[in-house]
Amino acid sequence: MKIYTRTGDKGKTRIIGNDVLYKSAQRIESYGTIDELNSLVGVVIANLSEKNLVLKDELQEIQQLLFDCGTDLAISASDKKHEFIFTEDNKAVDWLEKKIDDYSAKVPAIQKFILPGGSRTASNLHLARTVTRRAEREIVALMQEEPINDYVLKFINRLSDYFFAAARYSNVLDGVDDIQYRNSKPVFR
Repeated sequence: MKIYTRTGDKGKTRIIGNDVLYKSAQRIESYGTIDELNSLVGVVIANLSEKNLVLKDELQEIQQLLFDCGTDLAISASDKKHEFIFTEDNKAVDWLEKKIDDYSAKVPAIQKFILPGGSRTASNLHLARTVTRRAEREIVALMQEEPINDYVLKFINRLSDYFFAAARYSNVLDGVDDIQYRNSKPVFR
């Protein structure tokens, strides 16, 4: 099987449903950023500290779910043959919320903003959080142009919160303190 199609030689790519779009199209930007995020989660997994290996299975599940998100974002609004695979029925948002609540209960309370960082694992999770936020902005821009699977946006929004909570929990597991932003006024009550 050849992995090249030569369609991209002219700056275009084929999406699910056979529409051909420029690689700069907002739909391509959206699922391309999800692909980037998925790769970054792979980097996070490959660099987990020994104490943070407890996160491996759920991070791999997130990779599976991100692939589903990317697939749904690659389905053209005019495509009537393919159905979205990422739905509320899979309970992915509920699962993330439970993880967020669990990790939030295991970390020291904060009132001020914290700097992204700490342990290597936490730093990588914070990077994943920021790429998730960029993916969310790309998806919102697409949503303003044409219909999308709204559940993908909801999942991505919650995923950035998950990465924040997981980064803080990761620091706790590694015995590293979060660093407060020195000019932050109390924002969390």
